[in-house]
Amino acid sequence: MNQDRTTGTPRRLPVQKRSLERFERLLDACAELLDEVGYSALTTKEVARRAEVPIGTLYQFFSDREGLVGALAARNLEAFLGRVTERLEREAPDGIAGLVEVTVDEFVAMRRTITGFGVVDFGAVGQDHTLEPGRDNNTAVAGRLRALTASLTGVEDDAELELALRVALECADGVLQLAFRTHPQGDPQLIAECKRVLNSYLNDRLRMLTSRHQAL
Repeated sequence: MNQDRTTGTPRRLPVQKRSLERFERLLDACAELLDEVGYSALTTKEVARRAEVPIGTLYQFFSDREGLVGALAARNLEAFLGRVTERLEREAPDGIAGLVEVTVDEFVAMRRTITGFGVVDFGAVGQDHTLEPGRDNNTAVAGRLRALTASLTGVEDDAELELALRVALECADGVLQLAFRTHPQGDPQLIAECKRVLNSYLNDRLRMLTSRHQAL
């Protein structure tokens, strides 16, 4: 099955150990080059050279540069969700405040430490449908966070919750971008303001959703 340019789904998934190692090396090389040369200068030829993988092998997995970047974004999202879930299970925080604290902290930690994450986190600049063809990147991430938020807060897991999370992600995206433009490690005051904005909006929105569902 060919890969859609707008999605993070590889055209062929690796099965054997050797293929999986090559696949991961290609994503690692892509991340390194994104930090070094940026998205606009990234080429599949240079990624294959850096990964020490034949260019033909790269095209067995990815149809083009956008497909490669999409797979990297998908890997980043899975890593982020794994980190968030692990912390939530370990710390068992209370309600929205705990969810906001964990998700923002883990995003910031990945931005500071994960190669290429500052250029491609869950999508590339100008590529609004990196993860899924039918939804923009923040909507796709919101969809993945729905069940997690519902289980932690007790609110109904529905489209209204996803909309609230989508708005929250857009807000967080803007403020955290500003935080990292202001300081290479993320301005602490702006990170704190991001949490304050998310707490205020989500607490208010989820109260409304809970009241509405109780009235039905």
